[in-house]
Order: sequence, then C-alpha cells, then structure tokens
Amino acid sequence: MMDGLVTREQVEEREQQNLASYGMKSGDSRGRQVSHAKDPWRTEFQRDRDRIIHCSAFRRLDNKTQVFVSPKGGHFRTRLTHSLEVAQISCSVARRLGLNEDLCGAVALAHDLGHTPFGHSGGDVLGRLMLDHGGFEHNLQSLRIVDHLEIHYPGCRGLNLTYEVRESILKHNRPFRGDVFAAYHPEEGPLLEAQLVDLSDGIAYNSHDIDDGLQSGLLIADELNELAIMRVVRERVRGKWPGITGRMEQKKCIGELIDYLSADLVTFSIERIRQLGLKSLEGVREQQEAILGFSAQVCREDEELRTFLYEKLYTHYRVHQMRNRARVFIEGLFHEYIANPMLMPPRYQEWAADDGLERTVADYIAGMTDGYAQNEYQRLFNPFDR
Repeated sequence: MMDGLVTREQVEEREQQNLASYGMKSGDSRGRQVSHAKDPWRTEFQRDRDRIIHCSAFRRLDNKTQVFVSPKGGHFRTRLTHSLEVAQISCSVARRLGLNEDLCGAVALAHDLGHTPFGHSGGDVLGRLMLDHGGFEHNLQSLRIVDHLEIHYPGCRGLNLTYEVRESILKHNRPFRGDVFAAYHPEEGPLLEAQLVDLSDGIAYNSHDIDDGLQSGLLIADELNELAIMRVVRERVRGKWPGITGRMEQKKCIGELIDYLSADLVTFSIERIRQLGLKSLEGVREQQEAILGFSAQVCREDEELRTFLYEKLYTHYRVHQMRNRARVFIEGLFHEYIANPMLMPPRYQEWAADDGLERTVADYIAGMTDGYAQNEYQRLFNPFDR
C-alpha cells in the first residue's frame, strides 16, 4: 500500500474488525442482480450511496414537498433536505451502535425517492386512483425507481443496487406479504441498519416539522412548550445557555430534541441487544419483532408530540388547502394521461405497453416535482395561460 491510499479491501477489513458482530459488513453483501466488477476503492455500500446521489430521482427531491409547498429557495424543508437529515442522524447513531454507516447513508438517501409531489397528500391521492390497478405506496415506489425506472447501466434496468440496500428500502412494517417480498426472504427480519433509518426518519420529521411549523406561524411556541418532551429539552437548553430566548432558543431546542431522542435510542437499543443475546447477523434476521427502539418513557413523550403535531399542524386549515390543491392537480393529470397517453413523453408511452397504462401514468406523476406538476396542469387545462 502506498502512503495515503486506502483500498476497498482495507476498508472491508476495518469493518470486520470494528463493526459490531450484528452489524452488516459490506464484504458480506449478497450482491447485485447483475454482477459488476468491484471498485478498487469503494465498498459496495459506498457505491450504492454514490449511485443514489447521482440519480435524477434524488435530484428531484429538492422540489418535492415535506409539509409545506414552498417556492424554490424557500426556508422550509423539502424531501431532499429531509433525506439528508435522516442520513446524518442515522449515520451518527450507527457509529455509536457499531453499525454500518455507509449502508445507513445509502438507505436513508433512497428511502423517499418514491414520494409523489405534494408530500403524503399526493401519495394518498395517487393511492386512491390506483386502488384497482395494484395500488401505490411510496416505499414500494422507491424500490421500483432503483430497480426499474432509473436507467444508468448497460445490461440492466435500475441502479443495480446491492440486495441489502433494496431489502432495507422495502422492509418496514410486518408482515412482509405480497409478491414484491418474495425475492427478499420475507421470513427474515430487517437489518439493524434498516431499523435505524426508520427510527431516524421519525426523529428527523418530528424535529424539522416543529421548526417549520414555528417558522410558518402555524404552531404556537407556548402550546408546544407544554409538552413533556419539550419541557425536558427546553430545561437542558437553558442550562447550557442561561438567558437564551426567542428564535435562538427555539433553534437550540430543535437540536437538543434530536440529541435527546438519539441518546435514548442508543441506550435502549444497546440494552435490548444485550437482553436478546445478539451475537451475529443471523441472530438479527431471526428476530420476529423490532430490535431497536426507544424507552417506554420516551415512547410516551414521542406519542404526545406526534398527537400535538397532528392536531395543530398536519390538520391545520392551511395545510388542508395545500392538500386540496394536491388532489386537484394529481387527479386532473392522472385522468388526462389515461384518456390521452400521447401527452406523456415518448419513453413513458413505450413503457406503458409493458407495464400497463395506469402503472406508467402513476410512475410519471410520482416522479414529478411540485413545480413540474403545477406547470403541467397549467399547460393542459389553462392553455392560454403563458
């Protein structure tokens, strides 16, 4: 080895030495659907992460709604910034648990690729429209994107990611039933890295939805501060920065909330792993229930916070107005493309012959950004509008 150069084999050796016995090592991957020569420098999961970052579906997340539909350059979170926050939280916690950071990063960056424009509202509308045509669910759509819709490599469809990344995108809520799970050993539990990304997803959207809700004026700080979990983090913040007030206090409380939840996740999960006597990856896959999680107290606090956000933010009339806009846009586009497939780009017209018209229309709409969907609606239904 030359000084300063670290090969893939050396990184894989470090993983074997440094990761926990129940962590997923990149050198033990079950491989790809189409075999590719290994990279001399990057591990398989590092390659997956890079393939995800460079795909067009990932770039489009920059203009897809998290909660608020905002113009480009706005201060509210998008699906892209949310995915980056999930990656940061999961990688940070993975380091403390001895899990594979590169695998967590790849899964976190890919987990929302299948989201429609206009956030969950758009997904709900598309799910209803596809009810008699195989349904629509954003996790399944994320897998469909990396397996089928992104085309970057000769000889195969999709990004040709490793089994572990694709499995982790798919496996969320048991039972793992349906044809899509057949190729992913439905009798096996998800990797700890997959479970960690799911939990980090919750930490990320709870914290940034509070931040966006306060900044938008939809949430009232005094009401939020009455919650048990916010009293805890607020007391910690004031202990660290006496005299802190206003927006700066709010910002530090958001950061402290992430730290508080992450620390509890680590503490509880280590104890759970110890109680289960997990010593290997096989032991993880044999478990029929989730392994990682939060303490009972934090679960109660988190549930109170989620209920508050649902009542005060997600069902706010201004958010309902945005949801209604999503319904109008997506229903209009869906029915118009079904009636006249020639309105879609040529490649989608070609795919419809193999995948079915309804599925292809769903693929096309799900891949749109908020701005593109609105502009497309204007072009189709307001043709005299510039």
